[in-house]
Amino acid sequence: MNFKHLHYFWQVANAGGIARASEQLHLTPQTISGQIGLLEEDLGTPLFAKRGRNLELTDAGRLAFGYAQDIFALGSELEESLRNYPAGGRPVDFRVGVADAVSKTIAYRLIEPATRLPTPVRIVCRESKLDSLLAELAGHRLDLVLADAPIPPSVSVRAYNHRLGESGVSFFASAGLFKSCKGRFPACLDGAPMLLPGADAAVRSRLERWCEANNLRPRVAGEFDDSALMKAFGQRGAGVFIGPTVLESEIETQYGVKTLGRTEEIVEEFFAISVERRVTHPCVVAITGAARSRLFVTGDSA
Repeated sequence: MNFKHLHYFWQVANAGGIARASEQLHLTPQTISGQIGLLEEDLGTPLFAKRGRNLELTDAGRLAFGYAQDIFALGSELEESLRNYPAGGRPVDFRVGVADAVSKTIAYRLIEPATRLPTPVRIVCRESKLDSLLAELAGHRLDLVLADAPIPPSVSVRAYNHRLGESGVSFFASAGLFKSCKGRFPACLDGAPMLLPGADAAVRSRLERWCEANNLRPRVAGEFDDSALMKAFGQRGAGVFIGPTVLESEIETQYGVKTLGRTEEIVEEFFAISVERRVTHPCVVAITGAARSRLFVTGDSA
């Protein structure tokens, strides 16, 4: 395979068209088109299909693009490693998936210890639904998945849950909303606007059961899959929102909100999911160890 041709194909796919790629590469569109044609001849299949005035990747083109991404990313990594040689050496790739129900702050606090290893680490972080991340884990495209729940029984993936710990939840409100919430906690939540985690979040059903048990009927002002977006709306006074109590002071400082109250009756759990029954990856060892010894004082092993 001529890798110069592959590079032209990759540039066109990234740029979204031959004209834009020709400007970036300082080549004529005819030259690039001809080189891609030669690549398609070598591979024996078309990589692009015309849709009106636009080009779209074929199924084979999408497959080739995935490989090209890896090839040229590795090439960039090679250049960087050689520029830093011998001081740096090649960094360890750590590919971690974060379920979208997990707080971004919690995710950072969990992953951060992996950056302090003696060996340089290059973190590749993906965020998606838990089932999608578990499929990538099963295909060895991820080293670890961080989630707020263990592997669902409906998912047939050979992987192992490593429980990192748990936290009660705190209820937060902007300064203006805080003043309007009358009475003691948790009665002050009755009738108050509330921002709920998305239906996929494990804590959602626990929150709803807790409200029902305490005869609380908050007014649902919004539902959010993204916890950071929920907090941003809460910061602006759109409603009361919850967060892990272990991050209470951090959330207050970052978003300028006040704590209405907290409860240990609603628990958020956090898991590291890997294909290893016994954790050996140095980054995963750092994450599980720090979570259990510092972040979650009640964390225990799986």
